[in-house]
Amino acid sequence: MKIFISGASGLIGGNCLKHFKEEGEEAVGSYFSYPIEDTVILIPWIFRIPRNFDLKTFAPDVIVHCGALTHVDYCETHESESFDQTVKSTRTLIDISKELKAKLIYISTDYVFDGKSGPYSEEDQVNTLSIYAQHKLQAEQEVLQNLPDSLVLRVTNVYGHEVRNKNFVSRIIAQCRDGQTLHLKLPKDQYATPVNAWDVARAMLLLLRDGHQGLFHIASTDWMNRVELALHVLKYFPDATYHLECLSTESLNQPAKRPLRGGLLKEKIFCTLSGVFVWECRHVCERMFGKRGMIEL
Repeated sequence: MKIFISGASGLIGGNCLKHFKEEGEEAVGSYFSYPIEDTVILIPWIFRIPRNFDLKTFAPDVIVHCGALTHVDYCETHESESFDQTVKSTRTLIDISKELKAKLIYISTDYVFDGKSGPYSEEDQVNTLSIYAQHKLQAEQEVLQNLPDSLVLRVTNVYGHEVRNKNFVSRIIAQCRDGQTLHLKLPKDQYATPVNAWDVARAMLLLLRDGHQGLFHIASTDWMNRVELALHVLKYFPDATYHLECLSTESLNQPAKRPLRGGLLKEKIFCTLSGVFVWECRHVCERMFGKRGMIEL
């Protein structure tokens, strides 16, 4: 297959690019503002500019759209920018997918739910709390409405190997390895189901090769808050020094509302890929440094 990955300099996109190539697929990844090795530039919300990668000539069989404006609080005060990078970019790739008869895979989030009764299944009612969430939901709905054979994959609290080392878990690991003292102010009331980006890439390729379509949640078996997740990581660094404050989300006074009892249920994808692998989060550092994500059955 020829696969194009939008947002390949990010966490999920980067893991997809690496995994797909390792599996023998012809894959090209793009970046918007942060170039990494073996990526090309593509700004899908202003598509017709000379420096953009010639996606139509590449003519992929599959387009994976990982790109979006993911800074939740920034989106709240920059609604137009959020719309362009999340919704408008998706519309462009929907149109190109139609023209090229390519399958589109869209990465979404558990933020499409209000966090009152999570973790959530694919059948649960959505209800957004923030601009970021509204735009992610609008984009995923447009994908499903316009491309019947598309895949929408919702994820949450993704961690793993990343060039920029931006994700929560990798930042903690990096600081511990560098001998830094950590100062952690974490919400004790925000729950999710953390998942390794390599697991997302692997599950995506399996779904793709088997011809699946529609909506899937990709999640770990563990439902935990940020404090618990940080403490899981710190267990692997017994000599680390850290100061941990457990706070309420309300006390953080963030511009955008967060779903508190969030997270995703994995039953659908577990049954679909039964016998292949399952996800856990308890052995976070082993999964970062060793097997990279999966735990074989």
